[in-house]
Amino acid sequence: MSKIAIISDIHGNLTALEAVLKDIEKRGVDQIFCLGDLIGKGPRGSECIELVKKHCDKVIRGNWDVFIQEETDNEIVKWFQNQLTEEDFNYLASLPFYIEFELNGKLIRCFHASPRSVFERIAPEYHPKEKCLSLFENSEETESLHSKRTPDIVFYGDIHMTLLRSYETGILCNVGSVGLDLIDATYVIVDGSYGTNSINFVRVPYDRKAELRAARELGMVGYEEYYKEIMYDQFMEMKK
Repeated sequence: MSKIAIISDIHGNLTALEAVLKDIEKRGVDQIFCLGDLIGKGPRGSECIELVKKHCDKVIRGNWDVFIQEETDNEIVKWFQNQLTEEDFNYLASLPFYIEFELNGKLIRCFHASPRSVFERIAPEYHPKEKCLSLFENSEETESLHSKRTPDIVFYGDIHMTLLRSYETGILCNVGSVGLDLIDATYVIVDGSYGTNSINFVRVPYDRKAELRAARELGMVGYEEYYKEIMYDQFMEMKK
């Protein structure tokens, strides 16, 4: 295992996921890891789960994968729930909290949002350095497979914003989002082939109009919000 693709935050966007998996296939990776939020926001969560199960070697849970299983009065969330099978719910409930492995002597830890919770959102653009450094901490949720070591490199998702920062503590990388990135579907390849661990962002264009067409055809509740998430917000970001 020396070349790993890390994807996250698919959010039921099947069109984007298919484009990313096709791109990964061309790059000769050894394994694919997924950092959660397979479902929600986009209309085809069940189909995305099936592709993740087929192609990903390790998968962890995100916040949507957790609260989709709760009873709710929210009509949009109910619609998403109705698109999933019992097998889908059981799979989401079985997902672990984190992934941890060594590559070229470096301890690498992957989780969805923080080492403490899938619901704790930390964005370096908006939070102080001390809060960002807490992403390297051990917690009850990340009872380390490597004794009391803290990670040298952290990969996470949740905020849908790519970033790569170096601290004295280690390297912090957000892998972006497959389904809801503002520009293209985004993922990361960490390559340890040559004795060092290089981190490379990959952007993959996909047919957003085809994705929205599928959402309309399914009668998606909350379609207008989904449209803004993958079209309007993208436009506004590029105008800044």
